[in-house]
Amino acid sequence: MARSTKKPNSAYKRICAIDLGTNSFHAIIVDIYPDGSFWTIDQFKEMVKLGAKGVGNPITGQAMDAGIETLQKIKLLADAQECEKIIALATSAIREAPNGGDFIQRSIDEVGIKIRAIPGKIEAELIGYAVQHGMSLGDEPSLIIDIGGGSTEFILANSKEFLFLDSFKLGVSRMTSDYVKSDPIQKDEIENLKNHYTETLSQLTHIFKKRGKDVLIGSSGTMQNIAAMIAHEKGQAPDITLNEFEYSAKDFKSFYKKFIKMNRDQRQGLPGLDEKRIDFVVAGLVLVDTVIDLMNINRIKTSTQALREGIILRFIRKQMKGLRLLADFPDSRRRSIFELLKKCDWQEIHSSHVSRIALDLFDQTRDIHGMSDNDRELLEYASLMHDIGYHISHRRHHKHSLYIIKNSDLRGFKEEEIQIMAHVARYHRRSTPKKRHIFYSQLQPQTQSKIRKLSGILRVADGLDRSHFQNVISVDLNIKKKKCILKIETQIDPDLEIWGAERKSELFEEM
Repeated sequence: MARSTKKPNSAYKRICAIDLGTNSFHAIIVDIYPDGSFWTIDQFKEMVKLGAKGVGNPITGQAMDAGIETLQKIKLLADAQECEKIIALATSAIREAPNGGDFIQRSIDEVGIKIRAIPGKIEAELIGYAVQHGMSLGDEPSLIIDIGGGSTEFILANSKEFLFLDSFKLGVSRMTSDYVKSDPIQKDEIENLKNHYTETLSQLTHIFKKRGKDVLIGSSGTMQNIAAMIAHEKGQAPDITLNEFEYSAKDFKSFYKKFIKMNRDQRQGLPGLDEKRIDFVVAGLVLVDTVIDLMNINRIKTSTQALREGIILRFIRKQMKGLRLLADFPDSRRRSIFELLKKCDWQEIHSSHVSRIALDLFDQTRDIHGMSDNDRELLEYASLMHDIGYHISHRRHHKHSLYIIKNSDLRGFKEEEIQIMAHVARYHRRSTPKKRHIFYSQLQPQTQSKIRKLSGILRVADGLDRSHFQNVISVDLNIKKKKCILKIETQIDPDLEIWGAERKSELFEEM
């Protein structure tokens, strides 16, 4: 979504959350609304490497100066965005450093930001909140892993509760310093690392095998880098989001086998790998490989939400009671859609009516299109969002809808699903999909086919509310070999609705 410096009148608070990690500082600026939803205004990330000399050792003067300089940049950004509050939480690098208190005091004196050093279990809790908020977890517990520089957090959670959460001193900076002495890493070093991981995680392994399933969810930088590298290797590099990106344990093992033999020069420039993680990522790969074996993991999913979003969610939980939106939409996908609709001042009555007609048409044409319940859900969301482009301007609002949906960090959706919703909304009016349309032409043929079918349904449904007065009460399809008769029941004269549907029926007839 485009960044904004203007504070909306409906915003409850604009706050800045800062995650001061071992290797990097992350900041996010959001508007929090009265219903408990939040909207991202800006983000900032910089590699600082406070733990470059090893977690638990003093922070060097150079690293401390770099950290203060980064906080000054964040403070400048937060002030420019008129943030009412800055929440800064520090993890293991500052928490365990003998001079961590000096850094905290310098931040107060030189920047005006008060830092709180949180214990590992609180860190795990905040990460758990973020993943619950951003992904579709369901009722069965999944194992969540967040590999940091100094510590690694493990959470066993479903969509409603945490069954286990803890923080272990298994961060990649710490493990690299303690165990990785060669480049590339040697077999005995891998074995020592794996033995240490296995021993440290013995209790968690016992709990997970009893209550978990075969899914591992990875959040934060190391896991996102691993996902990005595997995506590039599979030719599936996402251009929107890694959120919900999924790969198999077999995919990981295949990648791991090649990657673990690489030296630093060979890792340099590898697509998907952040240059500043080149020296630490190997220890993270070995940890993931160990966890897959210990927990019998078959699938790995990716979360782009992590500690900083958890800070926001914890603030909301503490400041506001009975969040209506969370109560109304416990599923992260639907909640994410309605958060976006609300931000864009959607045309609720018209869009809801069009969605109802579209789903009715979908159900009555199942034997023809052969699409799934998941496709039906995507059609519903695309129908609800088809006019949100009006939030930018009336002219070309269908193209604005495409842009907003593609760039709004919708949670719980895979990239292909976001692409489908965005394009179906885009094609609800004017041109049908064409090869010359750059975004559409980049999609896989199977995805393009779904977009044509779902767009055809939405175009007719939208045409049947051409007046925006919800004249059509019901639709009934009679489908024969080469003919489709659409009967509609209306409240008043239906000429405008018939005209609207007929002029947009090309894709529907094609289907």
